[in-house]
Amino acid sequence: MVVKLEYSTVENITDEQHYTTRVIHVDCEATRSIYAAEGTNTFKQHRRTPSCSSTMTYSPRDEDDVMPPIGTPRRSDSAISVRSLHSDSNMSLRSTFSLHEEEEEAEPVVFAEQPSVKLCCQLCCVVFKDPVITTCGGIFSSGKCEIIWVAWNILPPQEAGLAVAVWHCCQVQSAAGLNRNYTYPKPVFGWLEKCPVDNAKLTVVVNNIAVAEQIGELFIHCKCGCRPASSGKPAAFEVDPRGCPFTIKLSARKDHEASCDYRPVRCPNNPNCPPLLKMNLEAHLKECEHIKCPHSKYGCTFIGNQDTYETHLEMCKFEGLKEFLQQTDDRFHEMQLALAQKDQDIAFLRSMLGKLSEKLDQLEKNLELKFDVLDENQSKLSEDLMEFRRDASMLNDELSHINARLNMGILGSYDPQQIFKCKGTFVGHQGPVWCLCVYSTGDLLFSGSSDKTIKVWDTCTTYKCQKTLEGHDGIVLALCIQGNKLYSGSADCTIIVWDIQTLQKVNTIRAHDNPVCTLVSSNSMLFSGSLKAIKVWDILGTELKLKKELTGLNHWVRALVASQNYLYSGSYQTIKIWDIRTLECVHVLQTSGGSVYSIAVTNHHIVCGTYENLIHVWDIESKEQVRTLTGHVGTVYALAVISTPDQTKVFSASYDRSLRVWSMDNMICTQTLLRHQGSVTALAVSRGRLFSGAVDSTVKVWTC
Repeated sequence: MVVKLEYSTVENITDEQHYTTRVIHVDCEATRSIYAAEGTNTFKQHRRTPSCSSTMTYSPRDEDDVMPPIGTPRRSDSAISVRSLHSDSNMSLRSTFSLHEEEEEAEPVVFAEQPSVKLCCQLCCVVFKDPVITTCGGIFSSGKCEIIWVAWNILPPQEAGLAVAVWHCCQVQSAAGLNRNYTYPKPVFGWLEKCPVDNAKLTVVVNNIAVAEQIGELFIHCKCGCRPASSGKPAAFEVDPRGCPFTIKLSARKDHEASCDYRPVRCPNNPNCPPLLKMNLEAHLKECEHIKCPHSKYGCTFIGNQDTYETHLEMCKFEGLKEFLQQTDDRFHEMQLALAQKDQDIAFLRSMLGKLSEKLDQLEKNLELKFDVLDENQSKLSEDLMEFRRDASMLNDELSHINARLNMGILGSYDPQQIFKCKGTFVGHQGPVWCLCVYSTGDLLFSGSSDKTIKVWDTCTTYKCQKTLEGHDGIVLALCIQGNKLYSGSADCTIIVWDIQTLQKVNTIRAHDNPVCTLVSSNSMLFSGSLKAIKVWDILGTELKLKKELTGLNHWVRALVASQNYLYSGSYQTIKIWDIRTLECVHVLQTSGGSVYSIAVTNHHIVCGTYENLIHVWDIESKEQVRTLTGHVGTVYALAVISTPDQTKVFSASYDRSLRVWSMDNMICTQTLLRHQGSVTALAVSRGRLFSGAVDSTVKVWTC
């Protein structure tokens, strides 16, 4: 179907009015008659011959279905209603076509004098509402413009139907021929976007303030002086002679109507009282029989007229409490306000708490990520630092070798075979290895560990663990061999005697009140060191008999060495030298660097390792300190000596995971051994071989 909508205009001038008639022509393939006109009560037939062969003829259905002009009087020449422009039908296309906009209920407007046609919209022919100027220069009503009233005939639904409707003040009126049993599609009014005069696009440029002010100066009747029109048409009003007689400016109507004496009001005493005018309210209140006591909200049930009201107040029990009740109300009101304020504060605090919780969650996530990154970086830095230390140790080794070669006149010819290398690793313990001891006769190595066991290793043929000795309830801290017996000291404060031939436990002695830290044997005596005590035991077969307890020690005794007829014990910054024959202290060496953790004795020197990374050297004859050896960056846990006719080497084991080889001829480090993954805690030597135990639970074998 092809629909064509066009305008044609006819100028009408009569003695009483001057206005414009516009006609909409609808062309389609089927012949239909639609009539539309504005301006007079006498209908005129307008015909238009379109470009196609079909002709649309306009014919009225009913005289009342036309839209009268603005100038047509309803009651008199001086009072007209702009709401009379609506048709009789009250059916709204707003519901028929499911439009979602809500119609605002407009107040009645009855002008005292006929408005000028210049103040009327060219599209809807009613007084402007929010007048705007468009790009074509015309003035129209913004957003609420009306088109002229149209009567129509409807095509059958099977022909997809055409409905031409009225869009008047945001509602559409029904017209002749409307099929009420048929739901029409939503109409498209896109053609209304063009100016009916020059066909230009209607685009709002600016609000027309001047015209709006002129309209505001028009005089209208107060709404309290208007009533529905006698014609019965909806939204049409006329002057009510019994209502408010005042005429007011349209712009000032709200101020007047708010204080108008003809404004309907309700009785404040009882809503069931008949409706009143504001002017009659005062007289009604004097006669009203529904006056309540002002204290009714407190429980007073009085209801009466003005005379009884005054009498009641003199007798009302609440009247004497009026001030107290008022203060209570004021206080209650203040509390309500305070409560409301607190509610607002609580709501605000909850909102802030929610935001803070979100921020806290975000910060926690960010913090976790940063901690993860920090841990990763710390691990990398630790690895890099350890690698750096190893590199530095290697450089020190090279420097030591260079120094050794520079001093060949003292050391003799340089022998590359003296470089120690790791030849193997014993693996089996489930915890750090704290002590080592070698049984040279059978080439057996004993290792004590935090796993409370002692493992027996074959160091000659199979290089495997021969047996695991179990019996201690604590960490095995010390091992010592005397004859064919193995003695082990533990954190469980006991000493266990083992038969090396059978590798069986033969005795257990409760030796100290504290862990047994070190053991050494000499002259058929066993010496055990603990907290501030050294006990001397006579070895009687498998039995140990306490002979004497050496006192005067200031701290843990972690190092004991027996050499010739002397016992050397180390505690806090002190080395005591005891005569084994008399068991008396014969000399005391003062050290620095904290507790003494290890002691070694050579033919010419006394050597000790301390907590603070230092190795002190004394002359064995003069007891004078001759050198302090530095290089380790951790506690020196163990010392061992390998002596040959040509030279003497001292090996040191440290918390820094390294072993160092020291030449005692010139007091320099000739080699640094780096293979352990944990602190090196124990050393033992046998037949030119060096054994090292570490916190990494392994024992390594070093040879030249």
